[in-house]
Amino acid sequence: MIECFLTDETGTHAIEEPEAGCWVNVTSPTAEDRAWLEEELGVIDEFVKSALDDEETSHVDYDEDTGQTLVIIDCPFIEDAAEAEDPLMTQYDTHPLTVLFLRAQDMIVTISLKENPTLSLFAVGKVADFNTHQRTRFLLQIFSNTVQRYLRYLRSINRQFTKNEKILHQTMRNSELVKMLGLEKSLVYFSTSLRGDETTLSRIQSGRVVRLYEDDKDLLDDVFIEIRQAIEMCTVYSSILNGTMDTFSSVISNNLNLVMRTLTIVTIVLAIPTIIFSFYGMNVEGLPLTNTCLLPLGLAVVGMAGAILYFRTNNLFK
Repeated sequence: MIECFLTDETGTHAIEEPEAGCWVNVTSPTAEDRAWLEEELGVIDEFVKSALDDEETSHVDYDEDTGQTLVIIDCPFIEDAAEAEDPLMTQYDTHPLTVLFLRAQDMIVTISLKENPTLSLFAVGKVADFNTHQRTRFLLQIFSNTVQRYLRYLRSINRQFTKNEKILHQTMRNSELVKMLGLEKSLVYFSTSLRGDETTLSRIQSGRVVRLYEDDKDLLDDVFIEIRQAIEMCTVYSSILNGTMDTFSSVISNNLNLVMRTLTIVTIVLAIPTIIFSFYGMNVEGLPLTNTCLLPLGLAVVGMAGAILYFRTNNLFK
C-alpha cells in the first residue's frame, strides 16, 4: 500500500500523487510497489533490496551518484496480535523500518514490511510539529516515537515477568516457564536492536550522511537520552530474568532430587517385608514358626519401623 502526505498552510493531509516536499509511506510492499519505487521515484535497486529484507539490521548508507540516503531503524512489534488478548502470552519481535532521503526528488520515503504503529501516528496527525518538509526532524521524531514504544513494551515485559514470578513461587508449571523463556527471547531481540539503533543515531549525529539543523539538536539529545534509558532497562531486565531462571532451574533440580530420595527410601522400607516373606516362601528347613505368619509379620513390622526411625533420626525421611 502506498500513501502520500504533504504539509501546507492548512496542515498535513493525504495527496493523490507524490510531489516535491511530500512524504511517501509504503506499507507491506508488493512486487508492483517495488517496481513503482524504482521506476517512478528512482530509488536505486540496492536500497530497495535492503528495505525489503526482514533480517536487515539498523544502519545508514549513502549513494554518492544519486545523493540518496538510506536509514534503517529496528522497530519493536508484538510478535502475534492474537496473543495480545492474554498479557502473559505477549511476546515481542523487531522488524526494520526504512527511511529514504531522495534529494533529487525533494521527498522522504518510508518503507515498512508490516503496518508500523509509529508511522500510523504521523499519518493521522497525532504527532505535534510534524512537517513533511522538515525531513531531518521527521527522522528524529520517528526515532523518538520508536524508542518510546520500546520503553512501553519493556515496562509491559517487566509486569508480565513479575506476575509470572509470583505464579512460579506457587507452582512450577511448564507453561509458566515457557512464558519466561518467551520474555527472555524478546529482551534479546530488544537489546540487539536498541544497540544497532544507537549506533545508527550516532552516525546521524555526525552530520555527514544526514544534514542536521540547529533546531534539531535538542530533539537529537532527547532521543539519545531515551535510547540509552531503554538499553539500560533492557540490560537490567535481562540480568534479573536470567538470574531468576537460573534460580528456578536450581529449585526444580533440587525438588527432583528430594522426590527421588523419598522414592528411594520408600523402596528400601518396602523391600524389608519382601525379603523376610521371601525366606518363608522358599523351601528352607530350620526356620522357626513356619506354620504361622506371626513371626515373619512381626519381623517385617519391626524391620520397617527400625528403617523409618533411622531415616527420621538422620533427617532423610521428609
